[in-house]
Amino acid sequence: MYTWRGEFKRYLLIFAVVGIVSYFFGVLLPSLLILTLILLGIDLLQLHRLQKWLAIDHASDKSAPPESFGVWGGVFDGIYRLQKQERRASAHLESLLNKAQESSAALEMGIVMINRHNNLDWWNRASESLLGLRHPQDRGQSITNLIRDPQFHEYFHSENYDDPLKLNAPGDSTQILEYQIATFGKHERLMIVRDITQLHRLESMRKDFVGNVSHELGTPITVIKGYLEAIIDNMQDLDPKWQKPIQQMHQQSTRMENIVRDLLLLSSLETKHRPKPQDSFSLSSLLSEIRNDTLQIYKKKSHNFTLECDASLELLGDRGELYSALSNLVVNAAKYTPANGTISVRVEHDEESLTIEVEDNGIGIDVQHLPRLTERFYRVDVSRSSETGGTGLGLAIVKHILMRHDGELNIESEIGEGSCFVCRFPQTRFRQSEPAVESIPQESSADTTTESPSTTH
Repeated sequence: MYTWRGEFKRYLLIFAVVGIVSYFFGVLLPSLLILTLILLGIDLLQLHRLQKWLAIDHASDKSAPPESFGVWGGVFDGIYRLQKQERRASAHLESLLNKAQESSAALEMGIVMINRHNNLDWWNRASESLLGLRHPQDRGQSITNLIRDPQFHEYFHSENYDDPLKLNAPGDSTQILEYQIATFGKHERLMIVRDITQLHRLESMRKDFVGNVSHELGTPITVIKGYLEAIIDNMQDLDPKWQKPIQQMHQQSTRMENIVRDLLLLSSLETKHRPKPQDSFSLSSLLSEIRNDTLQIYKKKSHNFTLECDASLELLGDRGELYSALSNLVVNAAKYTPANGTISVRVEHDEESLTIEVEDNGIGIDVQHLPRLTERFYRVDVSRSSETGGTGLGLAIVKHILMRHDGELNIESEIGEGSCFVCRFPQTRFRQSEPAVESIPQESSADTTTESPSTTH
């Protein structure tokens, strides 16, 4: 194999031999000049051959390098080896791409690749049936020109893709599609489209079933409870052995009535439109009302209740729903806090969010239960709900109401150390009226409770 050092030595040897011979004949300078021109011409010829070879198509193995010698032969062979490596790598990548395209073509979900200019780069076969895309006419077209729904336009340009978007399919109002977008590379996007029509129908059927059953159960339960109350009012006329069963029947009918009420509320929350952040109300007034209402429930516990809230803060949304959610948390705290315990409600805010913390020093919840507390009918301990009469739906209601107001619920708790329920709202859901009033801590001793979801407690 020739190297540059070997080539240099070869050139020196040629010049030395030619120089010695021409010196004896007395033609040193002309000979060296002619030799230099010859070598330069050879190098120019090799460069010309190299240029012609590189100009041809190297996609196939037929483009063998020109025959040469010395360093130029090594250059030609080296470039040829690199070309073969590149062809093998390209073939491997092409094979992977073909497999990816074949596998994606077999998927029922649509996959669309969108470049940083928001134009279509590639899509699979399912996208054509779901979105009506046409190949190759739509390649390079803007995705928002092909999907003209204003909600999709807003979702696409918001660049907040934490939650999927559900819309009617373009040109087909009977088909429901779910869009999920992820960003990658240099602000490019991968969009996955699923047909969730059947799931949507099943979910609608479930909601209708729960709502209808709850509604139908309401009347017979009310009748049963009414007769039981009438019997209890005349308990002295009953045989003593029936008094305890009648009381237990009345307690369970009341509990069934509460469950039906909460199921109807959940069904209503799931089917109603989200309240827009237009109506506003005083947060301090709402929390004070919750405190005063709950103080009437468990007077015997004599809780130490503190409330800290800036009187100028206003929440934007449905006051009735937020009353239900926050009272559930406050009541839940009171329900599982022993007598003379402490319940604190604190409101804090900055430019981006507002948080409402409901903290108690009650019995607490084991960490393993925290992720499932907002599930319907989930119970940390069945005996607790039996004692407190909870429905197991309270925290599920809280979660749904907060979601309808763009909020979220976080729960922290330890056994024996109490619990802290934190409601967080974005800046679009609160405002501060003028003039601002300093926050005034309010204290009172009382008991607080509402049918709390912490039937999980």
